Amino acid sequence: MAKLMKFSDLPIDWDLTPEEAVTLYLEWGNNNWHGKHKPVRSKADYSVYFVVDTWGDKPKAVLIRRNSDGADELATLALPPDVAKSYLEETGNSRGVSAVSPSVQRWLCRELGHCDS
Repeated sequence: MAKLMKFSDLPIDWDLTPEEAVTLYLEWGNNNWHGKHKPVRSKADYSVYFVVDTWGDKPKAVLIRRNSDGADELATLALPPDVAKSYLEETGNSRGVSAVSPSVQRWLCRELGHCDS
């Protein structure tokens, strides 16, 4: 838990998916002002979000801070076995980088100290 606690004050966008992050920061102007995420207007705009990386042997959650200059991986945590099993079942054991599921989000929320259970 201590690994994520130092990031607990960051404004985590739980709804931002990897695909939306690409649209926002790598394809400037490809989204509109009426969408869920407002267009990026300067290099000062950034987002902090989690993804689940299943390319390796075990799924891991990655905390990312992204702006138009690039992305920084702030933290990487292996999913606990029960959460990993549930996530892999939900996604059909597919490989890639994906949005967090509700069960992964609940676990991360606890790790950040944002919720009680």
